[in-house]
Amino acid sequence: MAERIPLAPSTDASRDAPRASRLAASGPDAPAWAATLSALWGRASRRLVGGLAAGCVLLWTAGHAQAQTLMEVYEAARSYDATYLAARAQAESVRFATEQAYALRRPSVGLSAAVTRSELDPPVGSDRTTTNRQVGVSAAQPIFNRANSVRIEQAERSLEIAKADLQAAEQDLIVRVAQAYFNVLAAQDALGTARANKKAIEEQLASAKRNFEVGTATITDTREAQARYDLAVAQEIAAENQLRTAQVALDQLVGRTGVIPRPLTAPVTLPPIHPESVDVWVSRAETSPTVRRAQLGLEIASLETERARAGHLPTVDLVGDVGRSRQTSDPPSMTQPSGTYGSATVGVQLKMPLFAGFSVQNRIRETLLLEEKARNDLAAARRGTDQATRQAFLALQSGLAQVRALEAAEASSRLALEATLTGYRVGVRVNLDVLNAQTQLFTTQRDLARARYDALLGRLRLEQAAGQLDPADLQQINALLAP
Repeated sequence: MAERIPLAPSTDASRDAPRASRLAASGPDAPAWAATLSALWGRASRRLVGGLAAGCVLLWTAGHAQAQTLMEVYEAARSYDATYLAARAQAESVRFATEQAYALRRPSVGLSAAVTRSELDPPVGSDRTTTNRQVGVSAAQPIFNRANSVRIEQAERSLEIAKADLQAAEQDLIVRVAQAYFNVLAAQDALGTARANKKAIEEQLASAKRNFEVGTATITDTREAQARYDLAVAQEIAAENQLRTAQVALDQLVGRTGVIPRPLTAPVTLPPIHPESVDVWVSRAETSPTVRRAQLGLEIASLETERARAGHLPTVDLVGDVGRSRQTSDPPSMTQPSGTYGSATVGVQLKMPLFAGFSVQNRIRETLLLEEKARNDLAAARRGTDQATRQAFLALQSGLAQVRALEAAEASSRLALEATLTGYRVGVRVNLDVLNAQTQLFTTQRDLARARYDALLGRLRLEQAAGQLDPADLQQINALLAP
């Protein structure tokens, strides 16, 4: 039996001839003109392929030189992402709301002025008109007002909630940026493996056609390779569309076009989980923004109950006013002489509520139930954070194990492909075995690349679930990228 031709032929005609030799595979007798056309096609396309390859290298080099790191993309998104900017504006607005609450314990000063004109009707003796002009300044300084003091404390808790919400928004932005960044890298890897798979199948298709032409293989090998090649073309098209979609999402996130992420440094070494105990991560989650927000919500609810009880308490204010008035009469009168008068008063004002239609008692009952709701919300937040942290820890642990398994699978698939090629050359393996081995290797490589990115994202999600995620964690992953 004649020896089978290797997978990667060395002649240019055999490498570039599948389009011409496809016509020759339709019958047992291969026309001579098909082989001649294949040779001509190989010589004509040699320069074209070389020029395209050089151009691709130049484009890749230029794109790699302009590639952006993960931290650069994050900083760009931090100044563009509408969701994060809205959260930051909301947090900054609460600061001014707190300043408004502080005004409740500060003095208030007001200016008042009035002009009055009165006429005596019916006139007694003669018509009489009196004009009175007044201007004054009044001031009040709260001395005791428990309700206002509670409102100030509630405003301070609201400011802390706003800070927790902003921290959660920053953590969410970090995860979204990393996910969009790695989605583009994963799509690039998927497209690269799809093209490599198509190239290998194309060469195997050419080999099957040549073997059929010389009579050492059946038409079945050619048709199997052709079917696998058509499928590889469809997979390449899908991978290209997936890359475009991921690129659009990344560009939209940072407000730029053509953002090029940097790949991971080869060989890729993922850092292990530290600390290795899930209980340590769960204990850290007690300070997460979610739990802290629920804790502050409970404190605000408790203060609201105290504020409702303050409805029974008196309020004491220091009040004073200074005024000046001028009165004129026409015609002048001895009983109401014209002139300018000044006045000044200062005193302490006490207000004591006596009865308000049971509104205070019902308000207290309402706030007590709302306080119980806030207490249950805090318990739910702690349980949810505990569960999310444990799930993120297990997901990262599983992701790292999957990476190690896929690395071993890649090495095994590579050895299996080499063995299958050897068997194909000596005639103990058929063309379909080679196609299956090639597909298995490229699929494993694609899954391995995706698993590495998922493991890096899983590390960020674990930090986020525990409430410890910050830009420093993103910087650690950024150090794994190619310079």
